[in-house]
Order: sequence, then structure tokens, then C-alpha cells
Amino acid sequence: MTERKPPPHGWIILDKPRGLGSTQAVAAVKRNLREGGYAKTKVGHGGTLDPLAEGVLPIALGEATKLAGRMLDASKIYEFTIALGEETDTLDTEGAVIERSSHTPPLAAVAAILSHFTGPIDQVPPAYSALKVDGKRAYDLARAGEDVELETRSVTIHSLTLASGYESDDELRSAFSETAGRPDPYDPSAPLVMAQSVTLVAHVSKGTYIRSLARDIARALGTCGHVTYLRRIKAGPFHQEQAISLDNLNGIGKGASLEDLLLPLEAGLDDIPALHLNQTSAQAVRQGRVLSELPQPSGLYCAMLDNVPVALVQVTDGTSKVVRGFNLPDVAE
Repeated sequence: MTERKPPPHGWIILDKPRGLGSTQAVAAVKRNLREGGYAKTKVGHGGTLDPLAEGVLPIALGEATKLAGRMLDASKIYEFTIALGEETDTLDTEGAVIERSSHTPPLAAVAAILSHFTGPIDQVPPAYSALKVDGKRAYDLARAGEDVELETRSVTIHSLTLASGYESDDELRSAFSETAGRPDPYDPSAPLVMAQSVTLVAHVSKGTYIRSLARDIARALGTCGHVTYLRRIKAGPFHQEQAISLDNLNGIGKGASLEDLLLPLEAGLDDIPALHLNQTSAQAVRQGRVLSELPQPSGLYCAMLDNVPVALVQVTDGTSKVVRGFNLPDVAE
């Protein structure tokens, strides 16, 4: 019987295609690892991406799954298109049209209104969402025809801009009054470039619903709208240039080298400084003991032995405490 390869540790960044669910993507990784001859490996994703959305889906393998929770809390960047004039019950292309508007705003109005949706904002999540109401998923209640009332939540929109291909925001804003996007009045000096649809790029905090953001932008423009295209281009430290296609993923099961596609565990910690250890201190950390008289400022660190992550540690007044340990082999072993 052929000996199986040891379970890998790190990240596969999948460029998830439209139509594939996040759970299905995780199952595809497990299947390819198994078919590629790897021992049973723990696999998890770093943030759900709806089947109708595409783009960056971080998938954690082995010890990297201990960081999946951090990825859920990370900010994300999305590119999305709002079709103006129709709102659907799901706020995307999957649902039925529930409202129509003949009003078409100038593109200048769209550019001008984006600042109203930048920074801390309140939004009501879509009725068709995975949030629970009295123990049941909101989308199940909505599909059953029940009225779903979800509580307003506070989120942060770090930035919101027109996608590339438009005139500059400044040029468009200068052509429209500061009250742009309100139902009335329109500035007669605005250029006659009307927006049947618009593509935006949003850098958002955890918990932000892009479909709700699109709905609220359309309504503020005096019309209605829904999302027709949604792509995640960055999730935490991972961006689309690092993502691999489903075909490349399937190549692992056919014998392709995993090493060429796998990012190291610490790639998910690029915002955390390293705390370099020697063998003695690394052993102490692995045993859960504290390190004292450290010169580093207080904060979170990734304790490293050579190039191997040992643990996430919290340093407070020169003393470290293990937050999360990693069970990885030493290079020296």
C-alpha cells in the first residue's frame, strides 16, 4: 500500500467561480488532497462567499485552520455592479422583481453620493441572508413567504469608489451639487451621462452586506436597484493575484505539485510582527510557559523558530502569553 503524504499546512486561495458554494469549495479541496495522495487534512474557509459571487476565497489547511476565525473578522474588498431601475426580493439576479422605477440618475449623482455611504453606517441585512431569526435562517423564512424583519447593524465602509473606466470622481462631483443623489433637485450643469447601471469598488468591514449597500445607494439616488455582479478582490491579506482557478485546484488531484499553489500559514498573519525565538524559548512557548523580560512593545506577535511559526503570543509589559499554538515540525528536525 502506498504511503500517503503528510497533511499540508497553509492556505489555498481559490478564485471561486460563480455558482460554486463555499462549502462545495472546501469539499473540492478535500477531494483533491485525497486524490493527490495526502493524509486526511483539516480544511476550512476564511469567510463565506455566496454562490452567485465570485473571487477570493481563502481556504485554510491543517494548522492554518486555527487562523480561520481571524480571517472572518478581516476587512474585504469587493467590486460589484448595481443595475438601476429594478429591485428584487433577494437584492440580486436570483430573485423576483418587487419594485420598478423609471428614474435614471446621472452618473455624476452616483459619484457624488458615495461619500454619504463612506465611514461608519447603519444597514439592514437582506431578508435573504443566513442570519437567524428566532433560531431559523432568514432566507428559509423569506422563501416560505413570511415577513422577515432584521435588526439594523453598524458596519464600516472604509472606501467606496467608482470602478476603473469612469471619469475621475473629482470631475464628476464638480459637475453636480453636494446634494447629489437626493430625489430632487438635479443640477442642470450635470453632464448628460445617465447611469442604467454602475460598477463600484468597496472596502468594507466584517458583517457588511454588499446587496444591502447596493439597495441603499439606489434608493438614495431616487430609484431602486439590485446586484448583478459581485466579485471579492481581497480578503484580509489575500488578494486576487494570489488566487488559483478551479482547474488548477483540480490539478492537485491529478498529481500537480501542491507546493506551487500553497501559501504558508504565516501568509495569513502579514499584519502581525514576528517574535524570533531560539530553541529553548520555542520549547517553552510550545509548553505554554510565559517568556519574561522581552524588549518588544506590548501587542500581538507571531513567535517564530527560524522560518517556522510556533504560536501567536500576546506580549504585555515584557511578558508573553500564548494565544494560539501551532503544531508544525521544526526545519531542524
